[in-house]
Amino acid sequence: MADITIRQVDASCLEAYETIPMIISVDRILKLETPQNGLGGMRLAEEVAPRPYRKDFGRYEQITRLPQRFCLANWAFFLACDGGEPVGGAIVAARTPGVHMLEGREDLCVLWDIRVAEEYRGQGIGSRLFEQAAQWGRAQGMRQMKIESQNNNLRAAHFYAGKGAVLGAMNTRAYQGEPEVADEIQLIWYLDL
Repeated sequence: MADITIRQVDASCLEAYETIPMIISVDRILKLETPQNGLGGMRLAEEVAPRPYRKDFGRYEQITRLPQRFCLANWAFFLACDGGEPVGGAIVAARTPGVHMLEGREDLCVLWDIRVAEEYRGQGIGSRLFEQAAQWGRAQGMRQMKIESQNNNLRAAHFYAGKGAVLGAMNTRAYQGEPEVADEIQLIWYLDL
C-alpha cells in the first residue's frame, strides 16, 4: 500500500484536484421497483446493467469553476496525495447561498465531491477522506451531512450505507434536462454527525 497523506487545502488547489479522475465502471445498477405505481411501496433491487459501460463523472462538474459559481468561504477541500501526486479528494460545502442541496439549513453540510483514482481504490483512501469531511462538518457545528449519488454507482451506494448514511430520498426525474443521464435516479443520503 502506498504512503498516502491527506491534508486540508484551499481553493488554490482546485486545478490539482480536478486532475484526479472520477471514473466508474457500471456493470450493475439499482433498479427502482414501484408496485401499483408506487402505492405498493418502493424498492431498489440490484441487477445487471443492460449494457456495461464506464462513466466519467468529471464531465458533469468542472471543479475549477466553483469559485465563479459560489462563495467558498464555508467550504472545505481535502487532497489525498501519493508523494506529491493527487490521487483522491473530497469537497464539503456549508452555509452557502445558492446551493440548493443545503436546503436553506444552517446545520447541514453537503459532501459535494469525493473521488479516488481507480488504481488507488480499495486502500481505505475514500474512507479516510469521508471521515475528514465528516469531522470538518462536526467541527463546523453541522448536525448532518448530505450526499448525492446515482442508481448506477453501486460502489458509492454501498460505501455510503456502510459509513452509516441513510437513504433519505430518491428522485427519478432529477436529471431529465440532461438526455445523456436522464434515466439515472438521484439518491440522496443523510449522515447524522
